[in-house]
Amino acid sequence: MRDMPPIAVTLGDPAGVGPEVTARAWDARDANALPPFFALGDAAAVAQVWDGPIERVNSIAGVATAFGRALPVWQVEDSGPPTPGEPTAQGSLCALHALECGIGFVRTQAAAALVTGPISKREFHAIGYTHPGQTEFIAERCGITAANAVMMLAAPGLRVVPLTVHIPLAEVPLTLTSELIVAKARVTARGLARDFGIAAPRLAIAGLNPHAGEGGQLGREEAEIIAPAIAQLQGEGLDVDGPLAADALFAPHIRARYDALLCPYHDQALAPFKAMHFHDGVNLTLGLPIVRTSPDHGTAFNIAGRGEADPGPTIAAIALAGSMAAARRAADD
Repeated sequence: MRDMPPIAVTLGDPAGVGPEVTARAWDARDANALPPFFALGDAAAVAQVWDGPIERVNSIAGVATAFGRALPVWQVEDSGPPTPGEPTAQGSLCALHALECGIGFVRTQAAAALVTGPISKREFHAIGYTHPGQTEFIAERCGITAANAVMMLAAPGLRVVPLTVHIPLAEVPLTLTSELIVAKARVTARGLARDFGIAAPRLAIAGLNPHAGEGGQLGREEAEIIAPAIAQLQGEGLDVDGPLAADALFAPHIRARYDALLCPYHDQALAPFKAMHFHDGVNLTLGLPIVRTSPDHGTAFNIAGRGEADPGPTIAAIALAGSMAAARRAADD
């Protein structure tokens, strides 16, 4: 990974834990063999919560020079007097502009990958932001429809994909279609091959209902929606199994058979994932022309600036971004 450009890491909301965990990730760079990276945002937000070395940079060459001795920070703009735990409109604008800059760096190949720090959706919407989250914004800027951007949570030995994401549970049966399952499974398989170097990915698809519908006794979605999608995917040559009972799918000897577990709704995938990988889980987006990862936590305004935030997820996100970028370069050569 030494010949790759550095990774761009947005600080997220300057009043959240993003500045602190990014700085502490730099502090742990050698212990975790992290690839070179630089932060995007307001250097003052880092200095407010960390007394380590910071160096402002304004060129990619400057990042490489600075990384060994200080956290390189590309100053996007002043976020106002930063106060940990107290978000402001000016801080949200800084975070948004840092995100836009980060996308630009990666799309122009000045950076190898994008790691996005946590933002507050409420604070973003207050400044006129209309996207549900960062993923949809990144997809739009990359010319990809949100439907073709697949959210995956990854950790050592486990990858999960929620087939429906941020919608009420009552809407899941209406939203889950064979077409949706087929589309997301295709993107997942391509992403595993390109970004993880898995030539023939093995996918498992969970049932929606208890015991995968119990042969139709507990629901018809498995027979009428999920099974036809699986048959179509198998007909296309993909290695797909299911529908499988979700309550057993995460057992170690079962999940070990698959490269990714696809689940009909958000908490069906994320609850067991976070129970096992709360401190090293990474949120990533498949289907984009760029590599994008994110630590799987929010702004944590309540502990910002206290030195309590765990840098583990950010370290994992940077490490995974580096390995995905390397795998993609190898696949594209």
